[in-house]
Amino acid sequence: MLDWDDLRFFLELARSGSLSEAARRLGADHSTVARRIAGLEAALSLKLFDRLPRGYALTPEGEQLLERAQGVEQAVHGVARLASGSGEGIEGRVRISAPPALASHWLVPRLAPLLRRHPGLVLDVIGTPAPARLAQHEADLALRLSRPREKGLIARRLGAFGYGLYGASAYVDATPEAGRVFLGYDEELARSPQQLWLERLAAGRPIVFMSNDLSSLISAARAGMGLAALPHVLADTVDDLVRVTADEELARELWLLVHPDLRRAARVRAVMDHVIAVCWGLRTG
Repeated sequence: MLDWDDLRFFLELARSGSLSEAARRLGADHSTVARRIAGLEAALSLKLFDRLPRGYALTPEGEQLLERAQGVEQAVHGVARLASGSGEGIEGRVRISAPPALASHWLVPRLAPLLRRHPGLVLDVIGTPAPARLAQHEADLALRLSRPREKGLIARRLGAFGYGLYGASAYVDATPEAGRVFLGYDEELARSPQQLWLERLAAGRPIVFMSNDLSSLISAARAGMGLAALPHVLADTVDDLVRVTADEELARELWLLVHPDLRRAARVRAVMDHVIAVCWGLRTG
């Protein structure tokens, strides 16, 4: 008989095309994913994937199932959001997705007053580079550094984070401008606005350190390894970093997202209102 839970495994493998990535997203091991897919294929008497050297590709039958499984998924998540949005008390768990460094260094320190006002709240901050899928109930709220493209979500622009070029004060004092090197993002974020801006300022000078993590770039800059493109709201609070850009700077918009089914839930609304309040007056400089 068909196990409806197998559809979750099918959908993740269809989206990622990778057994290991699907397992990571599902919090399972790759053998469990493979077993679930085999069980689903046996139950349906259909071959759903072609096993290729570089991953899994949907067969024509798999493509047909994908459309139907997505409808089932939307219905299931709709029921979950209905349950999550019920109740008028400001209590219970609210999951907030945000980029990792923004979450740990900027958002989390600003949440303490919210918990003091509403001791029944439980905040779950999810710091991940990949945007959480609100339609799949991966988070209740999301902060993004670019205008969202998903349909069916409510988005509000909160302001903008300004970026500048920063280095350790000792490094800047000791190194002539022509001899300064740079710290940037790796291939994972090679097309991000801050990386493109940094490369333009570097103008061919070396990028000697790369990471996909903003916290690592801040640490590298503090260690005197070079200059990094950092948000003012984070870098200006670090005593041993100085801003070296004088003219052209970068700004990235900050957006708050919520699914329409949750926006009126009292606990979600309380967190939204608090985040909007702490972003009031957020500027690019």
